[in-house]
Amino acid sequence: MANWFETKVRYDKTMENGSVKRVTEAYLVDALSFTEAEARISEEIAHFTSEYSISAVKRTKIAEIFRERTGDKWYLVKVAFITLDEKTAVEKKSISQILVAADDFKEAFDNFMDGMKSTLADFEINTIQETLIMDVYDADLGGNNA
Repeated sequence: MANWFETKVRYDKTMENGSVKRVTEAYLVDALSFTEAEARISEEIAHFTSEYSISAVKRTKIAEIFRERTGDKWYLVKVAFITLDEKTAVEKKSISQILVAADDFKEAFDNFMDGMKSTLADFEINTIQETLIMDVYDADLGGNNA
């Protein structure tokens, strides 16, 4: 099971008009600890720039990631899984957060529903929200990344 950390990286970015602007971008990293998350994002960002600082590392509650190779944005879907307590006949909802890659809101919904088609559990979507996450880096299990 993945352990996702949101990292924020601050660096000078050359804009389309040629100007240089200080930006902070968010990246998601699968790591075992805060230290490993910081080391992993440093390794990934070093490919793009040599001058950067990591301004934040925080644990997320993301349970799963649905990828779409053409999607260039990341959407956070909060979904409630519905279960029924057999003794009391009371409906219980447990909230999960799933990150979905897509180009737009409709595609995020479609990709989420496609990813959920094999589930037998009842669920309802609470929210779908575009995130500021730029990229997602899986655990490095033999050199394979997102």
